[in-house]
Amino acid sequence: MTIVSTPATLPTVRQTVRDLLNEFDAADGLASYYALHHDIKRTTLFVSYDSEQRADGFLAQCQTGFDLFRPLVTLRGRGDGAIAPLLHEALLPGRPYLMVIPAPLLERVKPYVTLSEVTRQVIYRMDARRFRAEMNVMVVTTTDRDGHPRAEIRSSDKVAASAGINWRSPIFAEVYTHVGKEFRGRGWGRVVVAAVVGELLKAQVTPLYSAAEDSEASRALAERIGFVD
Repeated sequence: MTIVSTPATLPTVRQTVRDLLNEFDAADGLASYYALHHDIKRTTLFVSYDSEQRADGFLAQCQTGFDLFRPLVTLRGRGDGAIAPLLHEALLPGRPYLMVIPAPLLERVKPYVTLSEVTRQVIYRMDARRFRAEMNVMVVTTTDRDGHPRAEIRSSDKVAASAGINWRSPIFAEVYTHVGKEFRGRGWGRVVVAAVVGELLKAQVTPLYSAAEDSEASRALAERIGFVD
């Protein structure tokens, strides 16, 4: 049996899928946020139940700022039996989605969806003991509209480098960074990320950083600041 949440039922439905996640594991950080904490008005949770009425899989479909035209989808399942019904119930044929799943789930999902592009990301977790603060007088630290820390460096009235938060749960926050092409190679990405990381550590939230597996520059940035794979 599969049920679909509504804004009114979502808080209750969320409680039923907690056993499928480890909120304290960085690998489950993103899925935990979207399944358990993302805005109620922009989240739909599809939950599969076994014969004993226990949740054996879920799919979270969320509207995000990542891509206004592709809902973000993430899912978990205890066995293969939950995957197909969840995908069939939640996804519309012909509509594009942005799917974020653990690598071991890829082969279980492939038979049911058409994948136009696959990228492998490495999840980094900040080790506070290794954190290396980067001081730069050009960095301006503010907060975004949700109250999350944001840091940027401006040059000639342009945002040359910026860092902020993709999502934030009570335990983890995923940090992003962007550096304009003409400003790369100066170490500015590193210093704005370090500024955001410092603010998160003060708030006792563990920063996470996601880097493409084949992006040596992005991974080197994370490791230099104190993130660990």
